[in-house]
Amino acid sequence: MPSLLSRTLLGALFFVFLESSSLFAHFGVVKPEIDIVSTRDQSQINLMVAFMHPFEQTYMHMERPKRFGVAVKGALIDLTTRLRPVSSVNGMRYWSLDYKIPGPGLYWFFVEPQPYWEKAENAFIQHLTKVAVSAYGIESGWEKPIGLLVEIVPSVRPFALWTGNTFCGQVLYKGKPRPGCSVEVEYFNENKRVHAPDASYITQTLVTDENGRFCYSMPRAGWWGFAALLESEKGLEQNGIKADLELGGVIWIHARDMK
Repeated sequence: MPSLLSRTLLGALFFVFLESSSLFAHFGVVKPEIDIVSTRDQSQINLMVAFMHPFEQTYMHMERPKRFGVAVKGALIDLTTRLRPVSSVNGMRYWSLDYKIPGPGLYWFFVEPQPYWEKAENAFIQHLTKVAVSAYGIESGWEKPIGLLVEIVPSVRPFALWTGNTFCGQVLYKGKPRPGCSVEVEYFNENKRVHAPDASYITQTLVTDENGRFCYSMPRAGWWGFAALLESEKGLEQNGIKADLELGGVIWIHARDMK
């Protein structure tokens, strides 16, 4: 039987692991079942809305978002009240929505979450997240922003991509290109099928060029998240806590294997 000292050391190591695991990259997630609707049978789709570590598949508790909606044909449709809460495996709350695609169009689903207090980083985090769904062959307009405070605007069509394709985008902050911006890239590791040989492989990191642009080639089929991160000028005071506010502009892209 382990001694008291051994049990204490093991407990301390476990605590350190939990604390350090919270420092892995956070990602806002808006993930539909499919990114292309081509038949009426596919028109009813489910969307997952979460805040999590996608590679490790661990969730953080997510309050009901300030705003969740869809941008289509120049209109913004608010869907916030239709979100329903779901509990993850580790008991954290995320959200789900069933949405029937009403007709042809390019649908940008997006979320503006409540700021999340990350004690380990002594900062608030707010990721404005979006994903595109193309319906019935309509593809025009994917290269245009939808008006989020921080946003990744695609330079490559953000759907119907093969594994190995290179995704490029431009980071905008308040509508202007953001040079030297850190962009984190992470794979949505469903069922934890991929094992990283070292923790440094989990989150890939890029920096935008002088025009706020970046590129990344996706090496595996599945969903990939791209998070452009910057610090708000004013910070945030909430619930008696005043701290820095990390803003993120996140886009999710799906890659498919050739068969």
